[in-house]
Amino acid sequence: MRQIWAAARYNFMGFFRNSRTVITFLLSVIVCFLLSGRVMEVADRFGTSMQAAEPFIWTFGDATAILLVSLLLIFLFSDLPKLTAFTPFYLMRMTKKKWLAAQFLYIVLVTTLYVAFILLTTVLLCMKRSFPGNLWSETAAILGYSSIREELHVPSTVKVMESVSPFGCMLQAGALMLGYSLTLGFLILLGNLLAGKKYGMLLALGYSLYGFLLDPEVLGGLLGMEDYEMFRVRSVVGWISPLNNAVYGMHDFGYDNLPSIGQSLLIFAGLLLLMYLLALRALRRYNFTFLGG
Repeated sequence: MRQIWAAARYNFMGFFRNSRTVITFLLSVIVCFLLSGRVMEVADRFGTSMQAAEPFIWTFGDATAILLVSLLLIFLFSDLPKLTAFTPFYLMRMTKKKWLAAQFLYIVLVTTLYVAFILLTTVLLCMKRSFPGNLWSETAAILGYSSIREELHVPSTVKVMESVSPFGCMLQAGALMLGYSLTLGFLILLGNLLAGKKYGMLLALGYSLYGFLLDPEVLGGLLGMEDYEMFRVRSVVGWISPLNNAVYGMHDFGYDNLPSIGQSLLIFAGLLLLMYLLALRALRRYNFTFLGG
């Protein structure tokens, strides 16, 4: 573990001064600002406050919002695996398996930092109308008993509010977003190992397009389905689409044939394990190329 941690830590050298990192986090702030505006609009309209975790839950309560922020990770991870002048040094002193584990650890740490930054940014953008107590707000009650939540794709229904606290709901929603973002990062690394740089980005874009096309509303519109047929569509895509597994509202709260939060996390864990095993196999044939300088 000491060798793996040392190799992963080296990947962070210059990370916060890298223009790619700065641009990615700045763009994420812009995306959060644009998406959280609809949440603030509801609170301003009724003159009510929100619990501090609710803006994050509501802002990223649909597939489109999660897709937008996760796409920025493609730009951030486009240079994986990181090959520097010190990479031969590590490869001579550790196995390729440990070196690959360090790359995956780097992805996990960066993605966790990114999701935490998204959460904090959303909270700060809406802090003028929020309070820290772990209780659902009046705004949540209004949304739970009105049709506005359907327009905003808010996952916090009355049934959810009766079964989980705001901070608990935030942790679950954050874990789902983290699971989807990790699969995207692992996929970029796998694609680059299999076919070379830039192919990982294409693979990640295809993965994102797959999730977008399997959105119930998008799929129903493409197939011309009626409203009464959408229940079956939501049930199917809720299981087979990784993006929909990351959406908090697309889960079974006791009355839908959809995966539970735990089942979705297990699906993400299975995908991550599969990609790790495929990456180990691809690493055997990977041609390391280092530029002199």
